[in-house]
Amino acid sequence: MRETAILRIHCPDQRGIVAKVTDFIHRYNGNVVYLDQHTDYSEDRFFMRVEWDLEGFEIPTEQIKDVIQEKLAWPMEMVWSLKFSHQVPRMAIFVSRSSHCLYDLLARYSAGELNVEIPLIISNHKDLEKVAKQFGLPYYYLPVTKDTKEEVEKEQIRLLEENKVDFIVLARYMQILSSEFNELYPNRIINIHHSFLPAFAGAKPYHAAHSRGVKIIGATGHYVTSDLDAGPIIEQDVTRITHHDTVQTLVQKGKDIEKIVLSKAVQAHVDRKTLVYKNKTIIFA
Repeated sequence: MRETAILRIHCPDQRGIVAKVTDFIHRYNGNVVYLDQHTDYSEDRFFMRVEWDLEGFEIPTEQIKDVIQEKLAWPMEMVWSLKFSHQVPRMAIFVSRSSHCLYDLLARYSAGELNVEIPLIISNHKDLEKVAKQFGLPYYYLPVTKDTKEEVEKEQIRLLEENKVDFIVLARYMQILSSEFNELYPNRIINIHHSFLPAFAGAKPYHAAHSRGVKIIGATGHYVTSDLDAGPIIEQDVTRITHHDTVQTLVQKGKDIEKIVLSKAVQAHVDRKTLVYKNKTIIFA
């Protein structure tokens, strides 16, 4: 595949943004291969993702950011990021005891569906070490207690920095990360949780939901912030429940939808199709 550049921007809404951006690309002999845009009228804010073929592009790759800043970003007050298709993101996975999300991510990774590198898996339990070995990936067991949490996070951060991790996936990692940890990876930690929150919190949400006779369950994939389970949402989905369902079938349906929603959220992040503004996400098609 040809190498491309991916530019994501948001800025105050104004006339001619698309024309100026595409003219900039055309002027330097670039060919647009993808463009999606959105205007939030309540915020008077414009959002766009544009991707162009770098073959024959007249600005050297290492200088593109400087030229964008001068020609586009500064005049239009843009908040922006630029990535290149050859930059494969490095993804760390945090897990506890549940294996369904981990297996799904690793199966997609092994099949070439997720264009990432996975330098390590970190867990507070030993249970899933065999899964990491099955896929040939390093596994770090770092047990967490109230007394060791701070030291464990320091070791986790050391491992992440040592392995040059770009983003983290909490694949049913049953620990709350500190605000200090979250701030090191803004909009780069993805979490998955069932849809019962906040109505059915606690250790047995499926039992509580079943006793209430719920008719729909789902899952939410979101970026992690210091506000627990309330970060910008990337992906959500639901499935129907009937009176025939037992607690066991609810749990199984919940696992199925969790792994699908998580994989879609990760895919959107890897494809650079997410853009966070305040506590909302724009998900480009």
